[in-house]
Amino acid sequence: MRLTYLATYPVKSCYRVEAASAEVEPWGLAGDRRWLVVDGDAKLVTQRDTPALGRIRPEPRDGGLTLRAPGAPDLWVPSPRGATTDVRHFFLSIAATPAGEAADRWVSGVIGRPVSLVWLDDPTRRPVEPDYSEPGDRVSFADGFPLLLANAASLDAVNDWLVEGGDEPVGMTRFRPNVVVGGATAWAEDTWIGRRVVIGDVSFRVPKACSRCVLTTIDPETGEKGRQPLRVLGERRRFPEGLLFGVNLIPDHEGKIAVGDEVIVA
Repeated sequence: MRLTYLATYPVKSCYRVEAASAEVEPWGLAGDRRWLVVDGDAKLVTQRDTPALGRIRPEPRDGGLTLRAPGAPDLWVPSPRGATTDVRHFFLSIAATPAGEAADRWVSGVIGRPVSLVWLDDPTRRPVEPDYSEPGDRVSFADGFPLLLANAASLDAVNDWLVEGGDEPVGMTRFRPNVVVGGATAWAEDTWIGRRVVIGDVSFRVPKACSRCVLTTIDPETGEKGRQPLRVLGERRRFPEGLLFGVNLIPDHEGKIAVGDEVIVA
């Protein structure tokens, strides 16, 4: 098996950044989901309720990131310093640093609602869910775990089901993975739970499968929302844990991974 794809999502729920290689940090790939959009009550905003977030294309640079969107001028946002504010990430309160009024106005204008942008200046603040982790495991603003792995053959199986039902196939980007593995059989990842996946020289624990949500029904290129692939997952991949596609990963240590790296299940 080989690693065939790498991506990060610098601003949670915004457009992806694809790469040939990435540094693995204890809380995920370097730069992944360190920024978050929140509403006036300091609660996270995602494409689940605001699909227009997908129009924002962040470009990380040393010391911050550039925000781009169709019809809007580019905006350079330095990683902020100073006082933090508490934001609500699902059910957890996390301290983060406000990006400032210029960033807030820009993001609000692009998505059409008043919001603020914050930065997780200290990624060690948020523990991974204790039922699936070890003491000291940390995660940034990802939904729950440092990385998400998907299997290319499993997407092929989903697309076969979609075509059989008269629907169009979907791309892997619907599932917003960090890493994609090629060369495995469809649904092989179901057997990896509780084991380790080694990508290049970096070892990862596989604590659980990933239950999918309505975000998979939004086309990341157009922002259009449909019923698939969530409906077919409900028909074919419904388990007590949810509608499953992909598995979560927790790094055992830091390192670097790259497209083309060998992938071994231990």
